[in-house]
Amino acid sequence: MCRFFELRPHARRPWRMEFQVFLLSLCLCLFAAPGWSQDSVPRYSPPELTDLPMIFETSESPILVEAVATGLSHPWGMVFLPGGGMLITERGGQVRLLRDGLLEAEPVPGTPEVYVRGLWGLMDIALHPDHAENQLVYLTYNKPADERMTVALARGRFDGGAFRDMRDIFVATPDTSGGSRILFAPDGSLYMTVGGAFTPGTSAERAQAGDWHSGKVLRLNDDGSPHAENPFIGSEGFHPEIWSMGHRNQQGLAINPATGELWAHEHAMQGGDELNIIRRGGNYGWPEVSFARLYNGPRIHQQPWREDLLMPETFWVPSIAPSGLLFYTGDRFPAWQGHIFVGAMRVGRVRGTGHLERIVLNEDGEEIAREWILEELGERIRDVRQGPDGLIYLLTEADEAALLRLSPAEP
Repeated sequence: MCRFFELRPHARRPWRMEFQVFLLSLCLCLFAAPGWSQDSVPRYSPPELTDLPMIFETSESPILVEAVATGLSHPWGMVFLPGGGMLITERGGQVRLLRDGLLEAEPVPGTPEVYVRGLWGLMDIALHPDHAENQLVYLTYNKPADERMTVALARGRFDGGAFRDMRDIFVATPDTSGGSRILFAPDGSLYMTVGGAFTPGTSAERAQAGDWHSGKVLRLNDDGSPHAENPFIGSEGFHPEIWSMGHRNQQGLAINPATGELWAHEHAMQGGDELNIIRRGGNYGWPEVSFARLYNGPRIHQQPWREDLLMPETFWVPSIAPSGLLFYTGDRFPAWQGHIFVGAMRVGRVRGTGHLERIVLNEDGEEIAREWILEELGERIRDVRQGPDGLIYLLTEADEAALLRLSPAEP
């Protein structure tokens, strides 16, 4: 019996690809001989970034996806500059400047010395709230520390062509690794995530230890010093920078504009990635509780919650390797206002399953809907930001990566 390929209900391929799939299906129906096995059916190949711009369907309306810049190498974070342009970090230690819609060939000079190995290197970037006046830029990165490495926060001035006076203003405890995002709050304080609490029985235990920065959200002043309202200031055995603890490896940080609450998501192991509201002094349980499994299969815990530990607002099973977090507030996608966008690098440890995830909350901040977007591309999404133009910008994660722009498709 002849059957046409069916498209997933939550994400349809762009019209060009639908036509290609139709032709492929028709050929199979016309020429298939008895005895063909399922292994004989050609696998679907996703479009390449070079095929962009393309139109993709979503459950609300079609979107146009364009490549604003290509030729990036493992980009990690991005910021929009006053007056136009962007700064984009690359894991290898470079910061790239996008000016007048073009990516400059040479990296911005003046970045700190970065420890680059595997997944470690240069990470996030943020502008001081008064950047237009003081030119201050902040970077998080891995750096050598006592023949090991750690996570550091550096600050310098960007004069339009180079960084000046870039120096560390905060350095985490030695032997600290993992992801790090930074975000300025409306009150001018700086939140910084420090991951690196990876495996139960080893580094994971540091997430519950007050004398380690691993597995924590920190709250700092703009000079890198501890914020005066931090919950553990004066507590023996706790670093004064700690705002919350019990995290594994956080790579998304955003403030909910409707409530002013800080949200962060983190990688678990197999399953159990979490999206949390970050509360002062909160303990989020890793590795004491988790919905995750070890990489070889067994559950980490039979009971994934405890009354004295905070539960996630949302979690993922299987894992999606989340990176980048956005609450959309623009007017270019009116139906998406207030929705959460999360970059996903792969689902269930399967290659080619990266996508953008849209999460809808009700009036009480509880999840009521979830949609996969751009799963046809299969690209690992490292960061997601809203631009000054109200459009959504994505960084893909690859040796040859791209800056993508999402806009409403013309009717």
